[in-house]
Amino acid sequence: MPTSMKALGLDGLSVEDRIELAGEIWDSVEREIESSPLTEAQRAELERRLADSNARPDDVVPWEDVKARALARSRR
Repeated sequence: MPTSMKALGLDGLSVEDRIELAGEIWDSVEREIESSPLTEAQRAELERRLADSNARPDDVVPWEDVKARALARSRR
């Protein structure tokens, strides 16, 4: 199956239509992922990370701080 924009004929769409299509594709992927059960290895890793986070609450960095630092670095 062709996977390039040109091969699929998407390169002729307007920017607005491509953005809308990208959103629809993302939503379909999200629905599929949400309906897929976690593997035991994934579940165990999530449990390990949660336990680590709970054991060391002062080592947790809020998402807003991480995002701000990443954006600041990208602007250099």
